[in-house]
Amino acid sequence: MKAARRGKVVSYNKWGYIFLIPFVSVYLIFQFIPLASTIYNSFFENYRSGLTQIGPNFVGFENYKTIVVNGDLITYAQNTLIMWVMGFIPQIIVSLLLAAWFSNPSLRLKGQRFFKTVIYLPNLIMASAFAMLFFTLFADGGPVNSILMQMGILDQPYKFMSNVWSARTLVAFMNFLMWFGNTTILLMAGMMGIDTALFEAAEVDGATSTQAFFKITIPLLRPILVYVMITSLIGGLQMFDVPQILTNATGDPMRSTMTLIMYLNKHLYSKNYGLGGALSVVMFIVTAILSMIVYKFTNKKVD
Repeated sequence: MKAARRGKVVSYNKWGYIFLIPFVSVYLIFQFIPLASTIYNSFFENYRSGLTQIGPNFVGFENYKTIVVNGDLITYAQNTLIMWVMGFIPQIIVSLLLAAWFSNPSLRLKGQRFFKTVIYLPNLIMASAFAMLFFTLFADGGPVNSILMQMGILDQPYKFMSNVWSARTLVAFMNFLMWFGNTTILLMAGMMGIDTALFEAAEVDGATSTQAFFKITIPLLRPILVYVMITSLIGGLQMFDVPQILTNATGDPMRSTMTLIMYLNKHLYSKNYGLGGALSVVMFIVTAILSMIVYKFTNKKVD
């Protein structure tokens, strides 16, 4: 009998491995092999100069040395993190407020499905279309400048794309609009999974709604908050399409909106695969380190 049961278990396990084959195949072809190829190419001098192809010639860590010695990497990393922080802070605040609002049964809000759909809609719009829309709205002769001049707020058009902080603010604002709906849905799902008996007990003990939010909701939401923060950080470091289209791939003004991926794209566009590969590996390592730091600081045990 035991042998027959073991045979059935082995038979079921076989089907599990068979169903894993498509995932493993896709992972190997589209993720692992490109990753290994990128790391391999990062150790070679391989670029095009005019019509002449230079390399591939093995140069060891020279590509990494070039990236570190060149100050552009730090500048573009700083730009990327600044614009990510400018978009993420209002995103997490607004998402927490909306999630608490929608998940509070005592409010008995009407039309919740409609409002949830509306706040999620910007996430479905392509970032390139969103960037083109804002490029048109905030152009020197665009509708925003026209309205401000007609209201008497401005005497002449304000050059949004020529000012460092206005350009960064537009990029951050677009990222906020595109992703706060998705974050709200995640946080709301986490809040709805919290046992309501905890809030009832807190209310009996005389706790206010604000105290219950900070003492019960936030600590129990910590796993979701860690997930949102890490995924948002990874997405922020991969910021590309919005600033690329909004600044016409220049990163102006004064390269203040040039992100790490835009910098990487320049190397790939010029077919400098060695430097491009080295920069990709550096970004992979930086992303892993920052994600671990965020995880350690936000995933402390709660008493």
